[in-house]
Amino acid sequence: MTTQTLSREGLRLRKRPRAALPLRSAGTLAIMVVLAAAAIQAYRNCWVEQAYAHWRNSHSGDTAPGRNIWLPAYAVAIEAKVVEPGLRNLSGITYDYDHDRLLAVTNATPMELLVLSKDGDIEQRYPLEGFKDPEGLTYLGNNRLAIADERSQRLDVVTLPVAQQPVQARNAQSVGLAIGLSHNNKGFEGVTYDRLADRLFAIKERDPRQLYAITGMLGSIQGPLNLTVTDLTAWVERGRYARDLSDGFYDPVTGHLLLLSDQSKNIVELDHDGNFVSIRSLRGHLGDLQRDAPQAEGITLDGNGALYVVSEPNLFYRFEKR
Repeated sequence: MTTQTLSREGLRLRKRPRAALPLRSAGTLAIMVVLAAAAIQAYRNCWVEQAYAHWRNSHSGDTAPGRNIWLPAYAVAIEAKVVEPGLRNLSGITYDYDHDRLLAVTNATPMELLVLSKDGDIEQRYPLEGFKDPEGLTYLGNNRLAIADERSQRLDVVTLPVAQQPVQARNAQSVGLAIGLSHNNKGFEGVTYDRLADRLFAIKERDPRQLYAITGMLGSIQGPLNLTVTDLTAWVERGRYARDLSDGFYDPVTGHLLLLSDQSKNIVELDHDGNFVSIRSLRGHLGDLQRDAPQAEGITLDGNGALYVVSEPNLFYRFEKR
């Protein structure tokens, strides 16, 4: 029989490999935690869906030229122009097709409705009095506008005076939409109008994101009450291309709907059934913008198809089709 005597040094050498196991386990656990956190962040921000949408557009191209708005074809013409130094909370924009001009709204004191040129210059100002939190607006024709008041979740229909004078909330005709009430001021952020069907789209920002169509809006103001409210929230839940919704635009030429997202910094085009068509990023490193649009809040198209976006606090963007 052979007897071996282990020295104290030998015992130390034999214990060292055992101590390395917990270190490797801790490292593996840390990597798993980081990967899990990244996966949660990717899910919350819809990064996978957005990446797939961009890949799909670049891979397939415009499958129906002339029948789509097709956002990838738009290039920046005016980037981040300051509408006016000191102007705050430029929150919505719409195209006035009767006068071929742009109308915008601010929701910081003093609240105003602004008439803008297509280059983003202020041409007229109308003070807004009695409104709580005007976030979005859309042109209805014949100098009438619908203004989305986020805090009260109300749509106010007003007539723009010919002369520059205050627009009073007390003179508005309103529709309340107390649906999916939120206590953190995440109500109806955007509004857009389909004049052919007398259909108004109301867009709720998030918690949860919602989309409703109100048919018969102007008809009910001018004649007998006949309103139909349709829940189209499935359209915005289907693809998860945006974390929030800040505004929208209904295009009468294609019948498609553009949805703008501040947090995801993109614009998404949906067809008349709510199916995905195209996407455009508002991030500087993913397109031809030099810098990210900081807080995009309003979107519209004019009669020539030029695309306009306004961003808080006072920035104006114009995109034109290549």
